[in-house]
Amino acid sequence: MQQSNCFPKKEHLCGEIRINKLYAEGKAFIAYPYRVVYCIEKTQTDVPVMVLVSVPKKRFKRAVKRNKIKRLMREAYRLNKHFLTDICTQNACQIQIALNYVSDIEMDFKAMEIKMIDALYKISQKIEL
Repeated sequence: MQQSNCFPKKEHLCGEIRINKLYAEGKAFIAYPYRVVYCIEKTQTDVPVMVLVSVPKKRFKRAVKRNKIKRLMREAYRLNKHFLTDICTQNACQIQIALNYVSDIEMDFKAMEIKMIDALYKISQKIEL
């Protein structure tokens, strides 16, 4: 089966109610430079994983830097999401994830991608339990 490497709009976590529910009921851990908040639901939908990417204005004042970091985070997720989506479809569950950038310095893409893989692996271990 051909894996899709796209990150369409339907996989983006949107909506104030969903986001508030995720932060209120979700579990969190830190895979530096990310703070990951996730919520696993045992309902099967057409979208197994929904992701929210955020970079705080408090740490990066310039929108240009914030947007660049968000682009790099989305790209790191997009290239490695198949690992998590396969597990979700096998276990018939849906995951909502919020990725917050907590570092004060801008990291290069390779380091961000390695940490993204670590974060996705930790979440996948929680699904299998």
